[in-house]
Amino acid sequence: MSGMCGCCGALRPRYKKLVDAIFPEDPQDGLVKTNMDKLTFYTIRAPEKLDRVGEYLAQRLSRDVSRNRKGYVVIAMEALDQLLLACHAQSINLFVESFLKMVSKLLESRDPDLQILGSTSFVKFTNIEEDTPSYHRRYDFFVSKFSAMAHSNNQAPDVRIKVRVAGLRGLQGVVKKTSSDELQVNIWDKVHMDKIVPSLLYNMHEEDSPSPSPSDDTQHASQLQDTTRPTTVAETCLRDLVCRAAFGCIKSVLKPALSHLDNHQLWVPNRFAVKCFKIIMYSMQSQYSHVAIQSLLSHLDDHTRDSARIKASIVGVLRETVSIAAAGSIGPSVLEVFNTLLRHLRLSIDYQLTGRRGSQGSIHKQPINEEEEKLFQEAIITTVGAFATILPDYQKIEIMMFIMGKVPIPPQNGDSNLLSATGVQGLIYFQNLRPNFSQEEGNLLLQNMLLKSLHQVALAYTSVSMTTTFTSTAFLDPLLRVSLVADAHVRLIVQQILHTLIDRHGNCEKLQEIRIPKYINDLDLKVEKCSRQDLAFMRKHGPQFYSMLYENLLQHDNSDENFHAIYCTMALLCVEMGGEDVLVELLRLTLGLQEIACKPQEENDLSTPHICKLHAVLAAYLNLISQLTAIPALCQHVTQVLETRKQEAPYFLPETAFLEGNSLDQVTLPDTVDTSLLFHQNAINEAMASSGHEVSRLSQPFVPLRSDFPSQSRYSMDVQSINIELDQVDTPGRDRTSFRACSLVKHPGEEITFETLKKTLTEKTPDAEDDEARRREVVEKFQNAPFEEIAAHSEARSQQLNNKLNEIMDMVSKPSVDASGRVVSLSGPFQVKSVPVYEMQFPDLCVY
Repeated sequence: MSGMCGCCGALRPRYKKLVDAIFPEDPQDGLVKTNMDKLTFYTIRAPEKLDRVGEYLAQRLSRDVSRNRKGYVVIAMEALDQLLLACHAQSINLFVESFLKMVSKLLESRDPDLQILGSTSFVKFTNIEEDTPSYHRRYDFFVSKFSAMAHSNNQAPDVRIKVRVAGLRGLQGVVKKTSSDELQVNIWDKVHMDKIVPSLLYNMHEEDSPSPSPSDDTQHASQLQDTTRPTTVAETCLRDLVCRAAFGCIKSVLKPALSHLDNHQLWVPNRFAVKCFKIIMYSMQSQYSHVAIQSLLSHLDDHTRDSARIKASIVGVLRETVSIAAAGSIGPSVLEVFNTLLRHLRLSIDYQLTGRRGSQGSIHKQPINEEEEKLFQEAIITTVGAFATILPDYQKIEIMMFIMGKVPIPPQNGDSNLLSATGVQGLIYFQNLRPNFSQEEGNLLLQNMLLKSLHQVALAYTSVSMTTTFTSTAFLDPLLRVSLVADAHVRLIVQQILHTLIDRHGNCEKLQEIRIPKYINDLDLKVEKCSRQDLAFMRKHGPQFYSMLYENLLQHDNSDENFHAIYCTMALLCVEMGGEDVLVELLRLTLGLQEIACKPQEENDLSTPHICKLHAVLAAYLNLISQLTAIPALCQHVTQVLETRKQEAPYFLPETAFLEGNSLDQVTLPDTVDTSLLFHQNAINEAMASSGHEVSRLSQPFVPLRSDFPSQSRYSMDVQSINIELDQVDTPGRDRTSFRACSLVKHPGEEITFETLKKTLTEKTPDAEDDEARRREVVEKFQNAPFEEIAAHSEARSQQLNNKLNEIMDMVSKPSVDASGRVVSLSGPFQVKSVPVYEMQFPDLCVY
């Protein structure tokens, strides 16, 4: 019997003998290296035997696994790893199939050590570059098994951590092996990503989640190196996964991530969500950033009916994501992004006004938390500003116009048709309001939120010139109109928006406070010469700004913040647009306001504190103008008035008028203010004229434009500012008419507007009708008459012209001679030669 066995053993194939020789009698001795070298040399020389070697090793490994002989299993896997590294034959695919079967066998085992061994071998395999592709190899089992290992809940903390790390590295190996080869299985399919991404996020959150008493996992993981911690490995795998994703595969990663955050309620608080999306944004290519932003916006739409806390957390993640995105990476539909955010802002305001959350017509509506809704609204406003920071300036202007178009503006004097014609949003009717809210309050709340959003965009905008900032009246007109609404807080926001758009040299912060500095250098203002474009802009739109400031300063409910903001706007116009014409108009505005403040109490509807504060604002403003212009006479006059007020009426100065806790209500103002306390128009005229300024308009009273709609103000004229006077001045030898400025009295009820000018230009006079008839006659003649008739008529006209020219030439060639033989001309007597006609020089326009 023994002889028969020996005979059969001698007939065994050589590859089996070589395989058996690598296993020692005692598995603790490890792989027999000399015999392993022989097996490696054999497979290299005979690559067609490689698949049989792999199949036989798989049989031995299966037998050892079933018999729980771990030592021989480790030796078999080590031999397989060395053969994979050494052999690159054409038949390597068949050997790989045997290898993957052995790895699957190990992963199916319940022994954690064998699972870790199988994962380690698979990772080594994924690092090998194969020469020939495989079209039939599938990795579905490995994705499922490695995902299960990543969720291991073994009772022993150290074993649990090792198994999870092995599973995460196995997933990373699968992605690495399949993502670069289009012929492999599509790892980006939903069925695979729904397993891979949640496994990574689960391990990232398991250790990242704060808890009052750290778990055994956290304590044990903190003692390990960073490369062996599940959190670190999961973050590395997520970065590698996103980095390998092409444009069409980014959403395959984002959707499972968003679903995982929803399923595990990880939005509130959003610290972990922010961490995940920061990793995603920093890992993906910059040109794909808009895909993540669009996915978050779509996810926000899916949570429309959820609580405001969840939506605020999603918006917070969106804000952090936008701050990482590269400039211009919002995508092609920029307005759609802002439209989505503003739509959610409008829905939140509706929920706040109605007290219920749900779609219109829905029976089951949930009550809302008003504080949470306010936090959500603030989050949207901040996110709008974050979006604006990554846009170019020309798109920021478009966004500001877009937001301004959604601000509800109350119609005045029945101009609702004009509002719709100019694209301005009228008042909105809110349905099912709570008893403590009215329609006016709803529109004010919407105005407040939209203007705050507009202010955030304006803060991100870099103003260069007024013509580029206010490129369209569709933005300027509604903005100035909404600055005159009844709510003081809304007017304050509009002034802050104007500060941001007008200020170009960082002077706004230095002019926020109403004060009278002794030296202008204390303010450290940066003043540059106004450009021609800005001067042209102020000539066209300046009356709108002046009228807006005039109306704002006379609002009865102005707070101290409103006065400070209006003063800052006036000061910025002087500093940034301080051309000669603008300076004169600002002085007219100041004197006009002073005249209003000096009216008797029975003619003035302003309160005593309001009058005092108005005088204080004008005093500070004239002091600023006098020091900026540095005109000695003007500085002397302003200083004299300020000193007089300091002695006799300190309540007309900012230091007292805007002092907190002042007693302006107890001040008794006289019916007629002492002239020594006022700024005199004659003194200002003389001072400005002494420095070469044109002061003809300064003598005219300031008349504000209509406040019902600024777009019409550009077509109105201040008739009182038209100065025409004719003085006859006698001069020896001749008469000369000189023109000087005087006031043209406007007839009662007469107003020169665009409509009157248009009517004047379009009306046809009798002479104009005759000219039109002659023009039609000439056109009909050239259209209907034969060519010979037209040619004959033209030739006759040419002959007449030639005859006239010949007469002129004869007169020139035959000068008149007096009795003494001297030639007489219009300029006096002189001796002259006769010049031939062909040598005379005529202007080109006179030559036919």
